[in-house]
Amino acid sequence: MHRHTGSVNALGPIKVGELAPDFTLGDLAGQPVTLRSFHGKKAVLIDFWATWCGPCKAAMPGLQDLADKFKDRGLEVVTIDQGESIDQVRYFIERRKYSFQVLLDHDRAVGDQYGVRGIPTSVLVDKNGVVQSIAVGNLWSKDELQKRVERITKE
Repeated sequence: MHRHTGSVNALGPIKVGELAPDFTLGDLAGQPVTLRSFHGKKAVLIDFWATWCGPCKAAMPGLQDLADKFKDRGLEVVTIDQGESIDQVRYFIERRKYSFQVLLDHDRAVGDQYGVRGIPTSVLVDKNGVVQSIAVGNLWSKDELQKRVERITKE
């Protein structure tokens, strides 16, 4: 366990080396997005966040950089807003011109399913749907996160 990076081996029911629980949530256009739809195609960085969370907002430019750099190399960045209205989230995302996937977890059911207790929380899932890394808090440096993504997109 790499304490210095803020990584943990388990988060509630979520464990490194096990399948990530499937979920379906609506995006900002109201279209359903299902985690399982990426299986066999792309690794997924799932990031739980909210517009009022300072460390979440601080992490977003780095998430956009990752999304841009790895979009053709097998990574999907999926951010999951915790409990806010679609208008609030859309305004925030559009003002900053972020283009990564933004899903809405209105009742925080997926956050609960993933054992999220604090945000930001990130879960890196390989293209087989297996959890590879979990970070609670904004504790992966940009370089560390990129290394982890490179490792799982090469597989």
